[in-house]
Amino acid sequence: MAWGYLGLNSLPLDAWIKKQKGGHFQYLTIQGLAIAWLTMMASLACDLFPSNSGIRRFKRALFMIALPLAVVISTIYWTLITLLPSLILQADQTQSEPTSAAPELSLMRIPLRVDLALHATPALTLLANFFLFETRYSIAETKYPAAIVTTLYGIFYALWVEYCAKHNGHFPYPFLEHPLRGRLLVYSGASLLALLSFRAINSMHPRYPYPLTQEKFVEKEGGHTPQNGWR
Repeated sequence: MAWGYLGLNSLPLDAWIKKQKGGHFQYLTIQGLAIAWLTMMASLACDLFPSNSGIRRFKRALFMIALPLAVVISTIYWTLITLLPSLILQADQTQSEPTSAAPELSLMRIPLRVDLALHATPALTLLANFFLFETRYSIAETKYPAAIVTTLYGIFYALWVEYCAKHNGHFPYPFLEHPLRGRLLVYSGASLLALLSFRAINSMHPRYPYPLTQEKFVEKEGGHTPQNGWR
């Protein structure tokens, strides 16, 4: 994931993006990548300090944001890039002006290896981590905390991207180039998709990680049985 982000520095569009308000972090993809990376670091810290309940709770809270965000990013991106790329990719501003032979600027694309690192690896990594090493969330956690977290992050990103667009004169994603009412529907729809994705993924998870039975999981945790879904 870090390699994918660093790979952007070598692309022609990098300088153009960095000149804008918000830089790369006006893109939901990069925010999701950063949160996913932080979540994986928290998971590593849990492995190094398994008896620290504070780190475990912090990791679980991050997972509640990172997992649905990564899934939504991958779902929306690969759907649009396959069917309607002009809605997700901006025109290449590093090219010269359009000519009669090419009346429109081509779309800004990135190499496939970087594309996969940014738009596939976070979701796949977090899903694998969740099913193999995590316990599922309780019904209470998926009902209220998940809804609150999703709503707050949706509001934060909406305000942030609107602020950046006011300074830059355009939105990072072409599908946001609509009147405010249309953008509000997009923000609300994406937030709802994230919440439903989280609940659906959590419902497919057994009570304990796939490789472990309840007895083996409790033994691995030093005799500690998770309460309310917290590992």
